[in-house]
Amino acid sequence: MVSVAVNQMLMDKEEPKGFSFDNCRRNAFMAKQGATLPKARSTGTTIVGVIFNEGVVLGADTRATGGSIVCDLNCEKIHYIADNVFCCGAGTAADTEFTTRMVSSRMELLKLRTGREGRVISALRMLKQYLFRYQGHVSAALVLGGVDVGGPALYTVYPHGSTDKLPYVTMGSGSLAAMSVFEDGYKVGMNEEDAKKLVRDAIRAGIVNDLGSGSNVDITVIKKGSVQQFRPYEVICKKSERQGDYTFPVGTTVVTSSHEMVPFSALKVTDEEVMEIS
Repeated sequence: MVSVAVNQMLMDKEEPKGFSFDNCRRNAFMAKQGATLPKARSTGTTIVGVIFNEGVVLGADTRATGGSIVCDLNCEKIHYIADNVFCCGAGTAADTEFTTRMVSSRMELLKLRTGREGRVISALRMLKQYLFRYQGHVSAALVLGGVDVGGPALYTVYPHGSTDKLPYVTMGSGSLAAMSVFEDGYKVGMNEEDAKKLVRDAIRAGIVNDLGSGSNVDITVIKKGSVQQFRPYEVICKKSERQGDYTFPVGTTVVTSSHEMVPFSALKVTDEEVMEIS
């Protein structure tokens, strides 16, 4: 009986699982006291998705930024969830990477337990519940797309857990420019080639009009029973070539004075004194 009571006491004292908001309350208190808190670095991305007559086309740029610094020119932003489900990530690269890895692992376990192909709505449910639990502190804005028994499906998932289901979606800092291309060129029942070109043009618009987006266009085409990944589909920001020759012949700069270097071996000891330390 005593051991049962002790175990019950330990269980009662166990800290609740999930995200701890202690640091958030601490930071708010420090801000009220006048402390200068570090600011979050802005990130830049353009991710899009569109439904066509046979499936879904997802697209993303490949530039990873931290504030005004370009950290990676060829960052992979289209993540694997299941054989028939993929996800584009915007926000903090680490958050999007590990969130999609976790959901991909859960989708595989679900497939092994049920013996059936995973559905897009299952991945959506896992993502939205996980992000809502953390109340936006996991910086992951996602475009989820795939094809299952219900046909092609396309969703957006916001960092706080809210979702949208639309025939074409955009997210990230270049989303407004990309959406203008979609609103102008989208047609119901469009074929695969038209969908790929539309996604390319949307990502290109985001790259050209947003400093946080850049480099290449990555595209993933998801159809029933097949997935095609184009990385890169098109290179937008090509590295320029050096136009001039910056090698100068010897004697271009006039030498006004010179000092002869004396090698250390040529030095002679003229005076030596030893000090005793007691």
